[in-house]
Amino acid sequence: MRYGSAIAKTLRNRGHEVILTTRQHPDTLQVANFLNEKPIVIGKYNPKSLASRLKAGLQRQLSFCKLFGKNPPDFAVSHSSVDQIRVAFGLGIPVIATIDTVYAEAVNRLTLPLADYIVASKAIPEEVLKTYSVKGEIIGFNGVDEVAWIKDFTPTVEHAFKNPLIVVREVEEKAAYTAKKFSLMPIAKKLTRLGNVVYLSRYHRKEIKDLIVPKGFVDSASLAAQADLFVGVGGTITREAALQGTPAIIIDFYQKQHVNDYLMEKGFPIFKATPAEAYRLAETLIGKKWNVHSKLHELESPADTIEQIISRKFKG
Repeated sequence: MRYGSAIAKTLRNRGHEVILTTRQHPDTLQVANFLNEKPIVIGKYNPKSLASRLKAGLQRQLSFCKLFGKNPPDFAVSHSSVDQIRVAFGLGIPVIATIDTVYAEAVNRLTLPLADYIVASKAIPEEVLKTYSVKGEIIGFNGVDEVAWIKDFTPTVEHAFKNPLIVVREVEEKAAYTAKKFSLMPIAKKLTRLGNVVYLSRYHRKEIKDLIVPKGFVDSASLAAQADLFVGVGGTITREAALQGTPAIIIDFYQKQHVNDYLMEKGFPIFKATPAEAYRLAETLIGKKWNVHSKLHELESPADTIEQIISRKFKG
């Protein structure tokens, strides 16, 4: 939702009309409210089983078709939404897809072959994208997706958590690309020896002994900026932290993390560790901050790249 809002803001500022949509999900709806966005809610995410995912996806496609069938937009833009892209392809709407998780094989197989334009960080080799039978134009940019909302970001929420503050983000265990079970909770509990640990769970916001589990919405970008350390498996908040100078430890779990490697090479504070190495590495990093302001402003925003694709059509 934060990415979609950033793209929508860029397009609106250039005079384009935008219809923003999202699935019914606690995280997306709360982020939308925080950003003062009023998206159209279409369908929901039901990861209970393969059958429940498929059924929810099909129902969502029907809703998209009903909404846009008689008055299709000029472009469909998404972070590789299976349901939106399938309907856009069926209605003949040009598709712009973004991607940063090349290991999300199921999603990529269903979306990238249908995309007219694939907007991806130049960190991701084109040959990797082409393994998904890409037919459209691959347009790279010198940055990562999170630049779209972090480049001009100023923390707006002062969190009441005491320092030293360590933020741990749980694995997205119900994602299609998470093939094996893995939890960061044991690492999070060990890290309490170094400071206060905020544990950002995915689906269950129950109290956990020794950990701080927020019950409501938390502005992750502001929290990452104010933290002394972040620990995760390499997702969005990892880059939100590193792009703001907060050291971020990636527990080596997912392969092909091109965008994280890219930021590491550019000097942003991202560090990899095995579960056994994480605590010792955390001891050396906690409390340090990197001045990455100039590095951040050298990076390109994918929102600008998307706007250029759209404007190019109307100009030419």
